[in-house]
Amino acid sequence: MKSVAVITGAASGIGRGMAERFAAEGMAVVIADIEEQPLAKLEADLRTKGATVLAVRTDVSNAADVENLAVQTVDTYGAVHILCNNAGVVCSRPIWEHTPADWEWVLGVNLWGVIHGIRAFVPRMLKQETVCHIVNTASILGLVRGPGEGIYKVSKHGVVTLSETLADELAQKDSQIQVHVLCPGWVRTGILNSSRNRPDVEAHHNRQHITESQNVRAEMEAGISPAEVADHVYNAIQTGTFYIHTHPEHKAWIRARMEGILG
Repeated sequence: MKSVAVITGAASGIGRGMAERFAAEGMAVVIADIEEQPLAKLEADLRTKGATVLAVRTDVSNAADVENLAVQTVDTYGAVHILCNNAGVVCSRPIWEHTPADWEWVLGVNLWGVIHGIRAFVPRMLKQETVCHIVNTASILGLVRGPGEGIYKVSKHGVVTLSETLADELAQKDSQIQVHVLCPGWVRTGILNSSRNRPDVEAHHNRQHITESQNVRAEMEAGISPAEVADHVYNAIQTGTFYIHTHPEHKAWIRARMEGILG
């Protein structure tokens, strides 16, 4: 029986990188994304390469959508062995200027998307009594402090502590589910354009956001590829590594924050 991997936010960026890597390893992949056309294109591309693939249009901020993703996965393949709660968005303004809609959108995707994934899939994984893995995509910004990207940081710090708690609670149950939290630095993705999928998209397009995006775009374009991130994820699954660092040089940044906390 093939291992089955479910990836949210799979139509582009890190999600696509993981879907392609898992498919190349011979796994059946279930790809989920809110964007139907890119999702369909990835499905076709993977099938052309001989992959076993199921595409499910999913809004991870919607609990019913994520439950449907779990149902379709199990109905189609009978099990799930790897879950990558990966979908993510960003919104850039000074933190006091963010609107309630900003908070609802970013937290809805980045944090609630992971929560919905855990609620839908963990009970099913526990019933399987097989070795399973959950990879939650956070960020280096979920481990450090500094100005900018306030809501994004709140969501990613939330994903880190959510993953830590989940891992500890599953360990108490002696379950065979291993948890991993992905904390990448700059990766060449389209996340700066994620507002294209926002329900109130026009509210997000303000001059300040566009300027900030232009200032960081060069750093993002100089980042590592999604395929490289997927390599880190695959290797972490093989070795049982919890914190997945794609940029080891950022550990000094993490250490500085920890030292600041300890005083």
